[in-house]
Amino acid sequence: MNSHKNMRLGIISALHEEQQGLVEAMQGPQRRSHGMRDYTLGTLWNIDAVCVLSRLGKVAAAMTASILVEKYGVTHIVFTGVAGSGDKRVKVGDIVVAEALLQHDMDARPLFPRFEVPLTGLQRFATDLELSTQLAGAAEDFLRDDVSSVLKAADIGQFGLQHAQVHRGLIASGDQFISSAAHVNQLKADIPDLLAVEMEGAAVAQVCFELGVPFTVMRTISDNANEEAAVDFMRFVQTVASPYALTVIQQLCQRLAG
Repeated sequence: MNSHKNMRLGIISALHEEQQGLVEAMQGPQRRSHGMRDYTLGTLWNIDAVCVLSRLGKVAAAMTASILVEKYGVTHIVFTGVAGSGDKRVKVGDIVVAEALLQHDMDARPLFPRFEVPLTGLQRFATDLELSTQLAGAAEDFLRDDVSSVLKAADIGQFGLQHAQVHRGLIASGDQFISSAAHVNQLKADIPDLLAVEMEGAAVAQVCFELGVPFTVMRTISDNANEEAAVDFMRFVQTVASPYALTVIQQLCQRLAG
């Protein structure tokens, strides 16, 4: 990986609550508005960084990632947010660090195979191995050492976070909030190695692939992508996912700067 002195890290989240602590932690913040988004430039734990909310969905995420690279000169991108579980082993409160991402609603058959992004020859876009390994290490350290000091005991108990784990593998994105067990079961049948479902990561992955920018995606599992998916969703984001993201990104930046 490039020296951190030459790095400008773009940090994208879909929801304000997922990034609130990061913006507050930024040193020397400068806010820039472009394309109906606020980009906050500054320093996070000795890493030059730009934080931005993409809003929900693949188009919004792709536009945000493109602007980060083309206008604000980021050299690496991390997307942090929440996701629904796509595997019975992946529980609420677990963290999934993507090794690859695909668009589960991309289907240009019979012109191209299902899931293949036309004219790229690819169904899956791989994350940067080194950046993902650093992120997964930061997440593992957090879950092992810091959860009880960052989260309230009542929230740890309510959401069953005592045995939270880090998983690495495939995340699928689509412009749908998955809230049906039948839907997620069908996706799992079609994509057997699926770990999590969300709405932005694969779009960021395609942009970063086409622009040659290393990237990774971290998702905290907020629900099981079934009929209970919307229950306490925003409370989970505020009380669990937000401190997860803040602490893991802090540890990531310290690793990159070290």
